[in-house]
Amino acid sequence: MHRRTALGGALTALATAAAGILVAAAVSTTPAVAAAGGTGTGYLHTNGNKIVDSTGATVRLTGINWFGMETDNRTFHGLWSSNPWRGQLDTMARLGYNTLRIPFSNDSIKPGATATGINDFVNPDLIGLSPLQILDKVIDYAGSKGMRVILDRHRPTSAGQSPLWYTSGVSEATWIADWKTMAQRYANNPTVIGADLHNEPHAEGTNPAATGACWGCGDTARDWRLAAERAGNAILGVQPNWLIFVEGVSCPSGGLSNVWDNDPSNDEDCGWWGGNLSKAGQFPVRLNVANRLVYSPHEYATSVYRQAWFDDPSYPANMPAIWDKYWGYLYKQNIAPIMMGEFGTTLQDPKDKVWLENLMAYTGTGVNGMSFTYWSWNPNSGDTGGIANDDWTTVNQAKQAILQPYLIPPTGGGSTSSPSPTGTPNTSPAPTTPAPTTPAPSGGCTASYKQTNAWAGGFQGELTVKNTGNAALNPWSATWTWPSGVTLASGWNATVTQSGTTVTAAAPNWASSLAPGASVTVGFTANGTAAAPATVKLNGTAC
Repeated sequence: MHRRTALGGALTALATAAAGILVAAAVSTTPAVAAAGGTGTGYLHTNGNKIVDSTGATVRLTGINWFGMETDNRTFHGLWSSNPWRGQLDTMARLGYNTLRIPFSNDSIKPGATATGINDFVNPDLIGLSPLQILDKVIDYAGSKGMRVILDRHRPTSAGQSPLWYTSGVSEATWIADWKTMAQRYANNPTVIGADLHNEPHAEGTNPAATGACWGCGDTARDWRLAAERAGNAILGVQPNWLIFVEGVSCPSGGLSNVWDNDPSNDEDCGWWGGNLSKAGQFPVRLNVANRLVYSPHEYATSVYRQAWFDDPSYPANMPAIWDKYWGYLYKQNIAPIMMGEFGTTLQDPKDKVWLENLMAYTGTGVNGMSFTYWSWNPNSGDTGGIANDDWTTVNQAKQAILQPYLIPPTGGGSTSSPSPTGTPNTSPAPTTPAPTTPAPSGGCTASYKQTNAWAGGFQGELTVKNTGNAALNPWSATWTWPSGVTLASGWNATVTQSGTTVTAAAPNWASSLAPGASVTVGFTANGTAAAPATVKLNGTAC
């Protein structure tokens, strides 16, 4: 977002507002309820209007935006607060947000880029790190909680939104090259599931002198659909497992309507920046790798701009038809999945509460509903505010209560105890020394392995270990060996480390106990020739 709006006619974008002030509200005393679907296993792909995991199981992304890397700080906002960065992610996961959409600018990933606005006292592990190194840590920790990450090229520079995907200072070639670099950086980390190519392409200039992003007009300098194909296919050439998220435009012609020329022939139906996918059915994005395309519209309330439909006498009954027209038809006709990348409001206008309630109902319930990432975690989004209050610790419960029924917590991200009614995150510091592990009875475990992917120089697998003993293991720890030359790249569902040829998967703090008869699946990617884990042990007992 950041913060603009968009519309047809002769309307122009609004400037970014000052940070809004929200009244602190207590966190709900009802924990996030785990639901089927989670964030799935392995890399994701599409099947009709569904997002599915490597096993074919349907996945619903119910996420949140955490911005800052696209600003002058070049890193996440709120790192200046008294709440450590891990504590903020802990709260997001506990509330039920299973996906993190991370906006960035091309400036923030340049060599030599520096991150500012960090409270070194509460985040000593970030001292001296580059924006990309901080991003690495956030991605790794989010992955350890079962969350997924979508990278969003939000702006060419911190100066502001651009109607086209390139500017005089940041060329299309730079845009694509930087995306390929990001795809290579996270190529072996299935926590990162895809690329939101460019944030909110939109109209500029007045028709017939349009200079902004069009959809299906055929002008390679302005046709966002064609540009999305060029960038998407370049990314898939580096990382064919990623999803490609493509936003809409505002006006399909790429220009604003001249409503004063008494010529309705050059007027058209426009919508939010990035929110108009009405031409995507006629002019679909064509990618070289099948089942990788997700359409990602944006949708906002009156606190961003008071669109005409908010004052229609039939409001809110008129809204489903509007959503159908702009983007919902793609989902309803089984053309492609929808992942609503941004939507938000301050809730200061009563109409906005009605809007948010109806929009969430429109997305559907359960794992088969449309995916989304709410804007935003940050309280300093000027015309929406955030889920976090101004202390970056307590939660705006009025918003959370509306979203809560639609959230599917990340695997291991749901809390089994109630969040504190004072609004303080229900997190505890990690112990300074590991707790002793409970030995497994002799013959007390079984292990099975499945290789889920492979590529030149690496592979991905899942090791499932079952406690067949008669006592719970708390905390549990699994170990295995690999041949010399095989090295760990990443792991999830446990804290996975390697020393020599021995790999250790230690229980995460959110799932430390392994009950009798229960099993755990540890996922990983590795460098080297594909090899099954050998000499698998659970708490020191061979399986």
